[in-house]
Amino acid sequence: MAAETKTIGSSLKKEISKPDDFTPPEVLYQQLIDTIKKYHPSSDVSQIEKAYKIAFEAHKEQKRKSGEPYIIHPLCVAIILAELELDKETIVAGILHDVVEDTVMTTEEIATEFSDEVALLVDGVTKLTQLDLSQDKIEIQAENLRKMFLAMAKDIRVILIKLADRLHNLRTLQYQPPHKQVEKARETMDIYAPLAHRLGISKIKIELDDISMNYLYPDVYKSLKDEITTRLMAGEEFIKEMVGQVRDCMDEGDIKCEVDGRVKHLFSIYKKMITQNKTLDQIYDIHAIRIKVESVRDCYAALGIIHEKYKPIPGRFKDYIAMPKQNMYQSLHTTLIGPGGRPFEIQIRTYEMHKTAEYGIAAHWKYKEGEGNHKDNEEQKMSWLRQILEWQTDTEDNKEFMNFVKTDLDLFSDQVYVFTPAGDVKNLPKGSTPIDFAYSIHTAVGNKLIGARVNGRQVPIETELHNGDRVEIVTSQNSKGPSRDWLAIVKSTQARTKINQWFRLENKDENILKGKEAIASYCKAKGIVLSDIMQPAFMDIVLKKYNFATWEALTASIGHGGLKEGQVVNRLMEEFKKHEASKVTEEQIVDKINTPGRGNGTPKGGITVKGMDDVAVRFSKCCAPVPGDEIVGYITRGRGVSIHRTDCVNVMCMDEFDRARLIEADWAEGLVAENLYTAEVLIYSYDNQGLIFELSKIFNEEKINLTGMNVRTSKNGKATMDIKFEIKSKEQLTKIMSKIRSVEGIIDIERTAG
Repeated sequence: MAAETKTIGSSLKKEISKPDDFTPPEVLYQQLIDTIKKYHPSSDVSQIEKAYKIAFEAHKEQKRKSGEPYIIHPLCVAIILAELELDKETIVAGILHDVVEDTVMTTEEIATEFSDEVALLVDGVTKLTQLDLSQDKIEIQAENLRKMFLAMAKDIRVILIKLADRLHNLRTLQYQPPHKQVEKARETMDIYAPLAHRLGISKIKIELDDISMNYLYPDVYKSLKDEITTRLMAGEEFIKEMVGQVRDCMDEGDIKCEVDGRVKHLFSIYKKMITQNKTLDQIYDIHAIRIKVESVRDCYAALGIIHEKYKPIPGRFKDYIAMPKQNMYQSLHTTLIGPGGRPFEIQIRTYEMHKTAEYGIAAHWKYKEGEGNHKDNEEQKMSWLRQILEWQTDTEDNKEFMNFVKTDLDLFSDQVYVFTPAGDVKNLPKGSTPIDFAYSIHTAVGNKLIGARVNGRQVPIETELHNGDRVEIVTSQNSKGPSRDWLAIVKSTQARTKINQWFRLENKDENILKGKEAIASYCKAKGIVLSDIMQPAFMDIVLKKYNFATWEALTASIGHGGLKEGQVVNRLMEEFKKHEASKVTEEQIVDKINTPGRGNGTPKGGITVKGMDDVAVRFSKCCAPVPGDEIVGYITRGRGVSIHRTDCVNVMCMDEFDRARLIEADWAEGLVAENLYTAEVLIYSYDNQGLIFELSKIFNEEKINLTGMNVRTSKNGKATMDIKFEIKSKEQLTKIMSKIRSVEGIIDIERTAG
C-alpha cells in the first residue's frame, strides 16, 4: 500500500522552497533532460542544449531576488513544461522566454538560431509578461485581458509557458516584499488559476491555488492545513483499508485497473466550505479513492460493483463521462457509506480521462509515437477559446467583457446539464432559463424565442432549469426579437452578450441619435461649446482611446449605455485645452517677433533675445550656461524663455516641433561684473584621502563659492563628484577646471551637458 499512502499526502507536501536550498544550474539542466527522455524517445536534445547555452550566456550577469543565478528560473520553467510532457519547441521557448525582455537578444535572432515557431512562442510570452493584469482601471484591465486571449488564440502554448512561469515565480514568492506577494497571489487567483482550470491542467491549477491562498489568507491556510493533516493521519488506516477492499472488489469482478487514494487540495476545500456554507466535517471528498480502468464500459461496470458492495448516499452521484465539464474533465463521482458508517468518495475514470484531467489542453502537444496531428481533438478543446474571441468581437462594453471573464472563466460556479429534443447535452450556469438554452443553440433561435416546453410541459420562459431537463424551444418568424427584461433573467454571458448585440444593431440609428444628444446635453450643462471640442484631431484621439472605428459606433455605445458621455466630453476637453495652450503661446511668439519697431529690447538677466523685450528669462539647470558660452533661447509654455548652451543634450535631441520654438539669444554687452552664474562639473578620480581638502583649497584660493557637492564611490576604488559653484564667466570656469585637473588622483573633469 506504499504507493497509495504516498499519493494521499502528495497535494500537501508542496512547501515553498527554503532560501538557501539552491540547486546548481548544471544539475537542473540534467534533470530537465532526464524528464524529457522519460516520455520522448528521441535522443536528439541538441536544440534544448543550444537554448540552455544561449540563455546561460544571456543571463550570466543577472541574479534573482533570492540571490541565485537567474538561469535557475528559465530552467525550472522548462522542467514544469517537461513534466506536462510537452513538445521540444515549447520547452526551448520556456528556456528562452526571458531573453528578449531582459537581454539584448531579439526575436529575429531566436528565429534564425531555432525556428519561426520558437520565436513566435517567445514573442507571445514576452508580450504577455508586459501586460499588467493587476490594474484597477477596468478599461486597462479589460484591454490587457483581450490581448492575452488573442495571444492564446495564435498559439495556446504561449499561455502554457506563461502558466509555468507564474508557477515557478509563486514557488519563490517569499523573496518579494509583502505588497508584491499579495498582488501576485491575487492576480494568480483571479486570472491564472481559473485559466489553468479552464484549460483542464489540474497539475498546475492546484498548486497555483494553494500557494496563492497561503499568501492571501495565511491564517486560514495554516489552520486548515493543520486540521486536514491531523485528519489524514487519523484516517490513514481507513483509506488503506478501503483501497485494499476496492481493489479486491475489482479483482473479483475481473476488471483490470489501478486503485489509489487522493487528497482534495486545500483551496478547493476552503472554496467549498465558503460557497456551500459547510464545515470541514460536512465535506465527504477530502480524501477519495480513485479507480483507473481501460474503457468507458469498464467505468460503468466498476460503478455497478461498487454500488453493490457499498450503499451510495442519495444525490451524491455525478456522471461527468456522459456530461463532461466545460474543460473536458470526465469521471464518475459517487459518495458511499463505508465501514462504521463513515462516508468516502470514489472517482472512476479511464487512463485517457485521467491524462486529460491532469494535462487538459496540454495533452494535445504531448509526444505520442506514431500519431499525427490531432486536429479533431484540438478543435474540441479549443472551442471555448474560439467562443471567447467571438465574444470579444461582439462585446465592446469593457464592463460586460470583464463580467464574462469573472463568470465564464471561473468554473467554481455550479453548472446544470440539460438535453435538447435530439438528446444532445447543453452545459449551462446554475439558475439558467430556457432563454439561456435557446441562445446556447444559436443566436437566431434566441432572437425568435416566443415560448418553451420543459419535459413536455409548456412553461414560462423565465423558468429555472434543472439537471436532466429536456428542453424544447418554440420560435416564430413574427417575433419582434428579445425583450430588455430578459437581461435581468438570463445567467449565461453568451445569452446576455447576444441580447445586447441585438439591441445595438436593431436600434443603431436610434442609439447614435441618443448618444449625440447626450453629448450635447452634457456640454450645455457644463458650459462647454460643442463646436470647440468636436474637431477631427480630438475625435481621432478619443476613438483610439476607446477602441472604436467610427464616431457613429462611439455615439451608439453612449446611446445604449455602454459608455458614459461625460468620459468622452472630458477627454475631448483635455485635448482642446492642450491645443489652446499651444496656440496662445505660438501667437504670442509670432506677435513679439513680427511687431514693427521692436529691436533686441532691454536685456533681462544679462541676456538679449531676438525680437523680444520685457520677457522673463531663466537659465536652464540641465546645462547651466555662463557668460562666454554659445547660447540659444527656448520659448516655454507660460514661463518665458529658457536659456540653454548650444551643445546642451536636451537641445540637440529636440524633435521638429520643439526646434521651431528655439530663438536666437546672446549675452548682453557690458555685463555687470558682480553677476554670478551657477556652473556644474563632474570630476572622476581615485578615492584618495585628502582629495576633498585639495579641491576645497582650490575653490577657496579662487574665492569661489561652492553651492553643492555629491560624491559617489564604487567598489573598484573610484569616485565620481558632482560639484556646483558660482562663477562670473567661462574664462573663470576654464581656469578652475585646469587647476582641478592638475590635482593628484584626478582622472578627468567635464561640464555637465544636460
